[in-house]
Amino acid sequence: MAGGSAKVELKGVKKRFGDKVVLDGVDLRIDHGESLVVIGGSGTGKSVMIKCVLGILKPDEGQIFVDGKEVTRLRGRARDAVLRKFGMLFQNSALFDSLPVWENVAFGLIQGRGMARDKAHEMAIEKLGKVGLGPEVGALSPAELSGGMQKRVGLARAIAADPEIIFFDEPTTGLDPIMADVINDLIVTTVRDVGATTLSITHDMVSARKIASRIAMLYQGRIIWQGPTAAIDNSGNPFVEQFIHGRAEGPIKMEVRR
Repeated sequence: MAGGSAKVELKGVKKRFGDKVVLDGVDLRIDHGESLVVIGGSGTGKSVMIKCVLGILKPDEGQIFVDGKEVTRLRGRARDAVLRKFGMLFQNSALFDSLPVWENVAFGLIQGRGMARDKAHEMAIEKLGKVGLGPEVGALSPAELSGGMQKRVGLARAIAADPEIIFFDEPTTGLDPIMADVINDLIVTTVRDVGATTLSITHDMVSARKIASRIAMLYQGRIIWQGPTAAIDNSGNPFVEQFIHGRAEGPIKMEVRR
């Protein structure tokens, strides 16, 4: 197969918007059952990379493989078939305010797969239970939930169809440290139970260390380091060192208006 044994693989992926180069030749692979976390500062292209894999954005150059099949230019039913392999936890949960919680969880089952509402409701309540929420929560509206509960609902929706691959976009953003740790634990246990391959993007190093089996750093549109989670403290890479320790001084320069 072109993508080898990788579940997901990016080869030389480039994406620009006007004169701004966001991805400048990304090479990255995620093996079956692996939990890869891509770290990097805001605006470094992490979300753009995920959108390219999902086909929301089309790369200017390069190839993307899922299970060894190139998906870069798939359209119609062929693209839909690939997308069924994916689940997604969005940065701000992205729940529909007009729908009750259970219908948010079951949205893809009903709208994307044509599942009967009673069966979808049953599955939604089951998935809510997997993330520690009782059936009574299913009848609430998203506005009645705390930020941590909304993240749990988002996670339940991400696993609703038992996906093979799950993407987590800044899963702990906006949460206090304790709730962030609860979400991290839920991600670890839920992913293990589902048996999924995962890609997470974050700038939260506490979260990265907890949920990753391997970490890669994206900087100026390229992967500049990758390795096992345990190796990141001895990366020998000054960009990685500065980022993981949150130092203002170093090779990564932030524009500050004075």
